[in-house]
Amino acid sequence: MLKTDVTWSEDFRYRTKSEWEPAGFFSEALCNATSFDLMLGFFSSAAINVLAYGFASFIYNGGKMRMIINDILSSDDVGAITMAQEPTDLPYFNLNNLEELSLTLNKRDKHFFDCLAWLIRNERIEIKIVRMVNGSGIAHTKCGTFSDGINKIAFNGSVNFSLSALIHNKEELSVNCDWNGPADIGRIKSIQHDFDRSFNGLDPDIEFVKAVDLHGYTLSRDKAKSLDELLNNELNLIEEAKSHDIPETVKAVLEKTKKKVKSAIEKMSGVERYKEAEPRFPYPSGPREYQQEAFENWKKTQKGLFAMATGTGKTLTSLNCLLEIYKRKGYYKAIILVPTLTLVEQWEQECKKFNFGNIVKVCSKNKNWKQDLDAIKLQEDFNYSDKEPSYILIATYASFARENVFKDLISLCSKASKKLLLIADEAHNMGSPRILNRLSGVRFVRRIGLSATPERQFDESGNTKIRKFFGCEDIEGYTFEFSMQEAIDKGYLCRYYYYPHLVRLTDEEMSEYMKISLQLAKFFNYDNESFPGSDDILMRLLLKRKRIVHKAHNKETVFKEILRKWYSEKGSLKYTLVYVPEGSRPDNGDADVYDSIESVPEDDYSDSLIDTYSGIIQSISPITTVKKFTANTGDRNQILEDFANGKLEVLTSMKCLDEGVDVPRSELAIFCASTGNPRQFIQRRGRILRTHKDKHRAVIHDLVVVPYVSSVSDNFNMERSLLASELKRVRDFALMSENADYAYEELSDVLSYYDLSLF
Repeated sequence: MLKTDVTWSEDFRYRTKSEWEPAGFFSEALCNATSFDLMLGFFSSAAINVLAYGFASFIYNGGKMRMIINDILSSDDVGAITMAQEPTDLPYFNLNNLEELSLTLNKRDKHFFDCLAWLIRNERIEIKIVRMVNGSGIAHTKCGTFSDGINKIAFNGSVNFSLSALIHNKEELSVNCDWNGPADIGRIKSIQHDFDRSFNGLDPDIEFVKAVDLHGYTLSRDKAKSLDELLNNELNLIEEAKSHDIPETVKAVLEKTKKKVKSAIEKMSGVERYKEAEPRFPYPSGPREYQQEAFENWKKTQKGLFAMATGTGKTLTSLNCLLEIYKRKGYYKAIILVPTLTLVEQWEQECKKFNFGNIVKVCSKNKNWKQDLDAIKLQEDFNYSDKEPSYILIATYASFARENVFKDLISLCSKASKKLLLIADEAHNMGSPRILNRLSGVRFVRRIGLSATPERQFDESGNTKIRKFFGCEDIEGYTFEFSMQEAIDKGYLCRYYYYPHLVRLTDEEMSEYMKISLQLAKFFNYDNESFPGSDDILMRLLLKRKRIVHKAHNKETVFKEILRKWYSEKGSLKYTLVYVPEGSRPDNGDADVYDSIESVPEDDYSDSLIDTYSGIIQSISPITTVKKFTANTGDRNQILEDFANGKLEVLTSMKCLDEGVDVPRSELAIFCASTGNPRQFIQRRGRILRTHKDKHRAVIHDLVVVPYVSSVSDNFNMERSLLASELKRVRDFALMSENADYAYEELSDVLSYYDLSLF
């Protein structure tokens, strides 16, 4: 990329015999660009000795070139091009004689013309030869532009493309970059306008010397070079550069070019892949049938909610919609909203797999996001070509909810509102009060909401607003649905065994639990079986009740027994995920009864809980490697990589492996945490069911805390209702498992006691 991969002079000026050589600028810009427009005075083949080194890299990038050259050449070039014929007039660069010309060139020059011939064969170059009208004076302009499809730069100066100009003369040029502000953008636009005007024959002061027909041109005396050959030839030329009479500063630039060429050769694998720079679906087989079906459903209104089971490729499905926009319109623009910083990084990697570029992360970890966003705004406001700028912004919901960030994101450009695609990952988060307050200000027409569980529990108002925002208020179901059962049946998720375990409270815990439960019974609405409103006393009671369930001491005993049995059978605890009970703070983003008590300070037991469970693991096997995965964990990507390759055997997590994080290698999951919202369990199940070539089945153990309340107690009916709600989750888990009978047998006593049915 021009902005990030080129080392730029501080003042963006380049002078011969200085630290910043013009020859270095041209070579480095060329191998980082995908288009090159060049308008110049004298063009000498001797300059190719320096400029040839970036040419094959330019082609590999998918480069296209347009060139306007003067008809006056140096006397040495005249002799080479005319094959020693005495010219009767000032000659022009006769491209139709390139075949003969190729016989007189050394290998550096020959490489340049091999690249030129490749561009001609693939119709990726246009050349116009000009002279002044009536033969008065010469066309002496030296300027041009480079673009990488996202950013654009322009150069202008005294430099001619001749060896003496690039190496020996005291020459200089200035460079303007579109990320440096409106002034630079204006100069780029002016230079591009002048080039286009001349190239299209609209400049009255110049005329075309000869119409050059490049179509179908080949060097017939030599076998046409493949892109793979051109890259290898370029690498060899760079290796020999130390013996060339060029400045050390230019050689340093060539070393950077060498790395790019080597990288391209590694990726080529003997196949010409110059189109790799274009956005494309990351897998040769293309999108799955259901992923393409989701696009077909969505494109009718370009709004929609995708209700897709965790692990079925929601990310790929939505990015495929963005790719389809690119295929039809030639640009991509997107804002992607995600719940966590981990998902910001994960979405960035997925976007890169599609070859999407110009990605800006709008979150606390990117201190320069405002500057990057301003650069995109400049591209939108001062568009200097017919090609639309492309970009992707990835923001956390927390950032999006902040007023200053929100204003920046929605004020990109008025015309962008009809072209930009808003993707909301884990779209149920859109229903939180802070985000709902922003929705009326969103003007982006194209929208996709993604979630395995779009419905928010106990929040019909939020659900209605989400459906309306994504254009689903007038339809039954969703724009596209792909259930977990369907995904399992079709092999997109692996099959699993599910083992619920009843956990009883200790006498002391039960005594405290009953005190709280009897008070809660006074608030409980038996008509709709829920707690009304957000009364502070009610919220505090619910929090206390939740703490008791979370900290239930007997969970540790059951957990240890599960591990002991697994280790005894398998001889290892590799690929195990443990969901440890969270601290007292409720689950952020969940729309359950605990939403309104997020501000209650977290007590100090959460860290000790995860330490306790980690200690139990090592008591079973002291040599087992265990790592905590929490909100404060650094190097998350490295931890997940170590877990995938078995270097790290067990992950103990508090909520951080819920939404969107990929851990396909996991084989055993133990749910020790409890929550009033089933969404967490559904997402966690999706984590463990992701397929992997070395995994055939997954195993899930679920610790279910069941307080036994006397049937004559005032809170019995409330507890029965709450238990029935939780058992719906157990039923759903069991029904899709390979051992549904186990759940019924394990829970038969409690089902009988509370007069409930599992199936």
